[in-house]
Amino acid sequence: MRILVLGAGKMGSFFIDLLSFEHEVAVFEKDPKRMRFTYNCQRFTQLEEIGEFKPELVINAVTLKYTIPAFREVMPFLPKDCILSDIASVKTDLKEFYEQAGMRYASSHPMFGPTFANLNQLSEENAIIITEGDFIGRLFFKDLYQKLGLNIYEYSFEEHDQTVAYSLSIPFVSTFVFAAVMKHQDAPGTTFKRHMRIAKGVLNEDDYLLQEILFNPYTPGQVSQIRTELKELLEIIDNRDAEAMQRYLQKIRNNVRRDIEIKQ
Repeated sequence: MRILVLGAGKMGSFFIDLLSFEHEVAVFEKDPKRMRFTYNCQRFTQLEEIGEFKPELVINAVTLKYTIPAFREVMPFLPKDCILSDIASVKTDLKEFYEQAGMRYASSHPMFGPTFANLNQLSEENAIIITEGDFIGRLFFKDLYQKLGLNIYEYSFEEHDQTVAYSLSIPFVSTFVFAAVMKHQDAPGTTFKRHMRIAKGVLNEDDYLLQEILFNPYTPGQVSQIRTELKELLEIIDNRDAEAMQRYLQKIRNNVRRDIEIKQ
């Protein structure tokens, strides 16, 4: 299959490397310097080169802010039967865009990134495939993610954004709060260092991505739960209520235990 990847960033380069052994791959990137470490693929900086390549599938891996503009820019140079696809972390406006584009499409979300994931061992990582769209396109990504050993889930666009609001907004907001109140430690403990490592990784993400995840319509309801829990915990601490603290610790241990049991 002739596959065009839009963007030679972290995930774009990952897909180029992954697919180039079995497919004819090209990358379109306006900044030539970002293509220095790509290999076994054609490198395009001009839209006309896309037309000559005639891709059968386009994987849009540009920064979230430019996902839809990038599609609109290249669409005039694509064959009519080409499949558009994205790997965006937030699907806001994408369903409407695809329906108006009038082309075949497939949307998925590999729920890992080069910041934290071991790209050589992804068996504990997940991927979501959107149930709407082109059957052949969905089948392509399902087969690809299965070969990577990912745990695959199939959701609608709406279900995806609901899931992301829970799985990303809560840890992101918790990380923001930690980073906002932290102070330099000359002799940090193990837990502090681990939280710091997570904070650095999260804050290394694209600002627009962080913004869109937090501006997800389903995020406020999730974040309000943090506020409720913090209020309860602060009352326990202020009152130095040992019995209430024991009940609270048991509650959160049960939550963690149930999560582990469900995964098993």
